[in-house]
This record gives sequence, C-alpha cells and structure tokens, in this order.
Amino acid sequence: MIETNVANGVMTVTLNDVRRRNALSRQLLVELTEALDAAERDRDVRVVVVTNAGPAFCAGADLSEQTHSDERPAILLGQLFERITNSPTPYVGRINGHCIGGGVGLAAVMDISVAVDTATFGFSEVRLGVAPAMISVVCLPKMRVADARATFLRGNRFSAQRAADMGLINESVAADALDATVDDVIDDLLAGEPTALGAAKALTVRVPSMSVEDAYAWTSELSAALFASDEAREGMTAYLEKRPATWVRRRGESAD
Repeated sequence: MIETNVANGVMTVTLNDVRRRNALSRQLLVELTEALDAAERDRDVRVVVVTNAGPAFCAGADLSEQTHSDERPAILLGQLFERITNSPTPYVGRINGHCIGGGVGLAAVMDISVAVDTATFGFSEVRLGVAPAMISVVCLPKMRVADARATFLRGNRFSAQRAADMGLINESVAADALDATVDDVIDDLLAGEPTALGAAKALTVRVPSMSVEDAYAWTSELSAALFASDEAREGMTAYLEKRPATWVRRRGESAD
C-alpha cells in the first residue's frame, strides 16, 4: 500500500492502494506511520514528499471498514496529522489526483502542497451522514470561515485551483509542470539548514495560538538561540564569502 524511496536527502512516500483509491484504511495508515518512523530515524532525510499512484491522491475514509469493523482508524489519522504538524521535517504534498474527505485533510496537513490542476477536491462527509470533524483541525486554520462553512455544508466537488484559492494547498499546476514545480520546492528546502527549517515550521504552529506577550517571549529566546548557533555562524560566513553553506544539498549530489 505504501512505497518509499530515499535519494539525495528526500524520502518519497507513495500511496499505492489504487484499487481502493488510496482510501484511509487502517492498514494504509499503519504503513504510512511506519514510513514516517523510517524517515525520522534516517538522519540523511531532509524532506518527505507524499504522493500517489493512480487517479486519486486519497479518497478519504475506507467506508467498508467504517461499516463492517469495530475498529475506527480516526485515532490513527489524528495521530498522523499531529505528527506531521509537529515534526521539524518539511513535508511536501505532490498531489497527482483527486482528494475527497480525509484526503483533503492529508493534502492540507502538508507544509507545502502542489496539486495537478485536473484534481478535484471535496468535503463529502455530510452526504454520508457525518461531518469533516477531525480534518477540520488541519483545514480550518488555512481557510476563511466563509469558504469552510460553504464547502463543509454543501459537500460538493471543487477544483484544485479553488482549493489553492482557499488556502488548502499552495498551488495548482498543469500535469506537465507538476514534477518541475515540486522539484523547485525541494531544492529550496534542501538549501535550508535543518534546525532552522524546524524552527521556522514551529513558528507557524505555535505563534498563532499564543498571546502576544508569550509569543514575543518565546520567539526572542528562540531567535537568540538560533543566532548563537554554529549553524548560524556557518550560514552568515557562507553568505559573506559568497559560497554555499555546508548543509546545502542539490538533487543528484551525495551526502558526502
């Protein structure tokens, strides 16, 4: 169900349960979690790309499990979303197919997502007698309330461009531009220092929920620690010497 490949500091995780349109079955979620475990253990992995085989990125909940099993994968999905959100590693969504229900949440929880413009999106839960409850945790912070209310209540399909306009993903591109666009994102991430990338990601997670006073206190301490680090010293020295910093990786180069 899940295929992984690691090359040049990038782990590519491919959802490959084409028969079930990459639905969020318990097995798929377990295997996806195991892939993230492997990414975190591998110190050479700087970026994780999540993509799909087949015409669907993710069709949402596996309805056969929901109706015929006492086990609910919702807990696993919530743990997965929380893990991606709090991980210092950047996650990139290469959305090469349709996203429905929980699939929209999986696309939205990525740090940066690029979708092919032929993909459709939709919060179809109300048409099944439920609501987009858990995925709202990762979708609502990215959406206007008006857009969220309309799409949650209508349950209709909308385009990848509309998803980008609403902030659920970052960009919608033509199929022949998908790989080049994702590669540009990866190149930018491989130019960033890993600790700094983790700190930058943490800002987007923690600061919005803090009071102004707490935010200033925490960010001032964080900034001081980062500026005092060996990594910052190397980065500023490299900038002044007009050379790449030691951590900069280019696709096609080895880690040495």
